[in-house]
Amino acid sequence: MVGETPDSDAVDAELRTDVENADTAGPDIRFRGGRWVSALPLAFFVVWAIFQSGVLRISDTTGLVGGMLIGLILGLFLVKGSWKTYADTIFEGMTRQVAATAVVAWLWAGMFAETIQTGGFVSGLVWAANAADIGAGLFPAATFILAGLLTTGIGTGYGATVAFSSLFFPAGVLLGANPVLLFGAILSGAVFGDNLAPVSDTTIVSAVTQDADIGGVVASRFKYAIVAAVLAFAAYVIAGLSMSGPEISGQAREVLIQNSDPVGLVHLVSMLVVIGTAVAGRHIVEAISWGLVVAVGFNLALGLASVSEMLVFRAPQDLGVAQSLSWLPFLELASTDSVGIGGSIITGAQGFFPLIVLVLLIVAGAQIMIRGGGFQAILEWLLSSVATSVRRSELAMVLGTALVNAMITINTAAEIAIAPYIARLGERFNINGYRRANILDANTSALGYIFPWSGGLLVGFAVIESLPNQFEWFTESMVVNPIDVFPFVFHGWLLVGVFILAALTGFGREYTTDRTVEEVERV
Repeated sequence: MVGETPDSDAVDAELRTDVENADTAGPDIRFRGGRWVSALPLAFFVVWAIFQSGVLRISDTTGLVGGMLIGLILGLFLVKGSWKTYADTIFEGMTRQVAATAVVAWLWAGMFAETIQTGGFVSGLVWAANAADIGAGLFPAATFILAGLLTTGIGTGYGATVAFSSLFFPAGVLLGANPVLLFGAILSGAVFGDNLAPVSDTTIVSAVTQDADIGGVVASRFKYAIVAAVLAFAAYVIAGLSMSGPEISGQAREVLIQNSDPVGLVHLVSMLVVIGTAVAGRHIVEAISWGLVVAVGFNLALGLASVSEMLVFRAPQDLGVAQSLSWLPFLELASTDSVGIGGSIITGAQGFFPLIVLVLLIVAGAQIMIRGGGFQAILEWLLSSVATSVRRSELAMVLGTALVNAMITINTAAEIAIAPYIARLGERFNINGYRRANILDANTSALGYIFPWSGGLLVGFAVIESLPNQFEWFTESMVVNPIDVFPFVFHGWLLVGVFILAALTGFGREYTTDRTVEEVERV
């Protein structure tokens, strides 16, 4: 999900503590009806999300926040004894680093993407696509490849989803690409990079929890990822040529294309700064911050955007102090109903506020399930009823990760929760650490961007939902409902399918005697 530096001892300690807590936590919270009842808050949220988005077709992140809040309240009434432990566990979950890391990545990525968009990067993309004759049919396939490369470089699928939903999505829709297919291609690229990036949290967690070195894990999983990627690319080409986009007035489209400006492509350098800094081993926050600085510099030096377009204080026009300071480039005098702070740096971050609240609540629900013994119950069921052979054990790993990701919508949090159980299932039949890490990471990376209520999908939806306010030609009908896009995350579905077939056929299977796992690399 979110990239970290490979030499960060603090992150290593945090991840290991989270895993140990998930592995050893007993039923600290006791529920009426037993351990399975601890899953009620998350289960209620999933049902709410399906009803809201799938049945009623209401695409509203704030509504999902309400569903999670009510789920947590319902769980409270089923606690045996004092409610204090339950309440404390909510705070414990919301303060975990895995949640905070996702929040920080979204805020930084949002500021960066909005700033280069203000600097005309979308206009540059439209110009480049038109000049290269990449039509609407091929645009989703090209987007999948580029999103995958960016995510692999910076190690954050969420950050790449924000950037591509802000930039490539409106450009592709303008050129005539199908919005649902295009959004699916962006999410597929995020899956690809999240799965393969050495600096991705999901890669780090999968390696550390299965006692395998990161380099060996990445090298061993390429064969699975490339099979799914080739098939996904072909699927996007075929689907792109057969699925039409929304109707935009031909004359309006031509005017927009003719007015596109190649100068905006200078922000490719801004993106390369982010990628290069991240690949060099710097923290993703530092990498995006440097990219933001470069983007602001380009905007000002080339006249792509003014200071007030990136940051502006709108003060009351009758305020004496504001009148005397009105010469400042970031200060404007405004009427009472327009007072506030704006610009790309502010709006790029604030669009994620409802999603941030939702994520913190979901991680709190996961912590309750851990403390209530729900995850331990899942492990015991898998061990006793499913994992009775090597093949069935690997299938149980795939099914277990799918079940956990359906409830915990943040892929790194889901991975931490299920990782100890994947280790036990694999060790029972002497399955190699590399193989266990690959099964764990591929499924959590993929499913974290597939389910309509998943964090990866919702972070992109939050961006797309704001586009009608940014482009006059972008209408509400072009906003993609999360329930519509999940069948089109081709790489995600294919990656899960590859591992189901690998479990059934033994493709790539390794035992502990086949290869010695190197010393675990400290992250």
